[in-house]
Amino acid sequence: MAEFTLPKNSVIQPGKEFAAPEGATNLKRVEVYRWEPDTGENPKVDVYNIDLDKCGPMVLDAIIKIKDEVDTTLSFRRSCREGICGSCAMNINGKNTLACTKAIGDIKGAIKIYPLPHMSVVKDLVPDMTHFYAQYASIKPWLETTTAAPQDSERLQSKEDRAKLDGLYECILCACCSTSCPSYWWNSDRYLGPAILLQAYRWIIDSRDENTGERLDELEDPFKLYRCHTIMNCTDTCPKGLNPAKAIAEIKKLIVERQ
Repeated sequence: MAEFTLPKNSVIQPGKEFAAPEGATNLKRVEVYRWEPDTGENPKVDVYNIDLDKCGPMVLDAIIKIKDEVDTTLSFRRSCREGICGSCAMNINGKNTLACTKAIGDIKGAIKIYPLPHMSVVKDLVPDMTHFYAQYASIKPWLETTTAAPQDSERLQSKEDRAKLDGLYECILCACCSTSCPSYWWNSDRYLGPAILLQAYRWIIDSRDENTGERLDELEDPFKLYRCHTIMNCTDTCPKGLNPAKAIAEIKKLIVERQ
């Protein structure tokens, strides 16, 4: 039997445990991944006991409470708190999701919070999104046209063509789907991943775009597209309820049809 071991400096160690507030009776245990790049120490998991009677209903509320009242050194990203910016994407109790839309009441037992998996960590819950955004830029996420724009109107499309974009334009690039995908874990240097491929399909089927052929040419690659093995983790974890696996299948279908 094969045996795999991690380097010593990557093994997660127990961290600090912060006591519950005095007099609190409605407690929740929150376990948070911590890593400080400047110390050279191993990552650790700190434990916070928070008073739910003085906390908002979402996991992000608990994290903000910890940052504001218990440990100001905790680092994480957040912005809109409405589930539409993707900033607070993280792994909560084993599933990638948005902390601002994940209810504390839906979690039995301790809340276990880690950064998005299989991405380099900048600090604590902050993953390095540089490569992910570079992949996004590579699919040219804008209209490409060869004909001149109308002088007195926008580039119009029918209601039917507009409806084709439903389920695609809502993607907020949180990376929950891509970092749930085993194929992306092992091939992220070349495989674009479900989030980027869903975005690519959004522009491929936009009736106003006039560069469909070149877009398909760019994606027809053993790694960029065909590392997808329809595992469906992406669709299962998407906090917006989108279906990246279907979008990827549609791209493959378009490539086959044109051949």
